[in-house]
Amino acid sequence: MNYQSTPGAPVRSGVPEHGRVPKYYAVKAKLALMVDELGEGGALPTERDLAVRYEVSRETVRQAIRELLLEGRLRRRGRGTVVAGPKLEQPLSLASYTEGVRRQGRRPGRALISLDRFPCPEALAPEVGAERGEPVWHMERVLLADDERVGLESTYVSEARAPRLDADFDPDSSFYAYLHDRLGIAFGDADERIETVLATPREALLIGTPPALPMLLLHRVSRDTSGRPLERVRTLYRGDRFSFTTHLGRQD
Repeated sequence: MNYQSTPGAPVRSGVPEHGRVPKYYAVKAKLALMVDELGEGGALPTERDLAVRYEVSRETVRQAIRELLLEGRLRRRGRGTVVAGPKLEQPLSLASYTEGVRRQGRRPGRALISLDRFPCPEALAPEVGAERGEPVWHMERVLLADDERVGLESTYVSEARAPRLDADFDPDSSFYAYLHDRLGIAFGDADERIETVLATPREALLIGTPPALPMLLLHRVSRDTSGRPLERVRTLYRGDRFSFTTHLGRQD
C-alpha cells in the first residue's frame, strides 16, 4: 500500500479506495506542493491563472483554496492569497496564553472589549467560589499575536478574589501574572474541555474572521493551590491559526 512518507500525512494522500478523486482535491494537492515551494508570504497565482494551468473551472480552484484557507496553510492579504506561517502551538497546561505565544517568538497581546460586574448566577457560583448574587467580574478580550487577531477570551472571577481588577490590572497583560504577582494567588490545577464550534456573528466580527471558519473552544475552570475555585474561562481560538499540544505520561 502506497503510504505517505511524511509522518501524520493522510494515508495514500487521502485518495479513496475506489480511486476516484474529486477535481477540487486533485487541485488542492497540487496547490499544497506549490505552497511548500513558495514558502511563508509567497503569493499564490490568481484563480483565473490556476484554472487555466490545471484545466479546471474557477469554482474548482476556489474550493481547493477555501480548504487550504480553513486549514491555515493560506491566508488572504488584500485582494490576493499568500502562504501563511506555521500555526501557533498552545500547550494544554496551566501556562498562560502569554507564555505560550512568547515561547514561539511571537509578541502576545490583548485588546479589552469589556470589563464589568454582575450578580453571580447560581450555575457560575461553584466555578468561581462565590455565593449566588455576589459580584463577579466578567472580562472579555481579543487575543493577539504580533497584532494579528487570533482568539477571544472571556474570564469570570469573583470580585472578592480580585477587588481592584478595574483599577490595578493592565488588560493587555497576563491575568495569571497579575493574580500571582499582585495578589499572591497561585494556580493549583484546572479542568479543561475542548470542542469545535462556529463563531457567532459577533464573535467572528471581533476576531475578524468569516462566521464559517471553524473555531477551537476551550472551557477552563481553575483552582488555587489550596483547591479553592478561582476562575472560569471561555476561550475561542481560530482553527486556522492554532493547534494544541500536550505531553502524556503513563499512569500506574
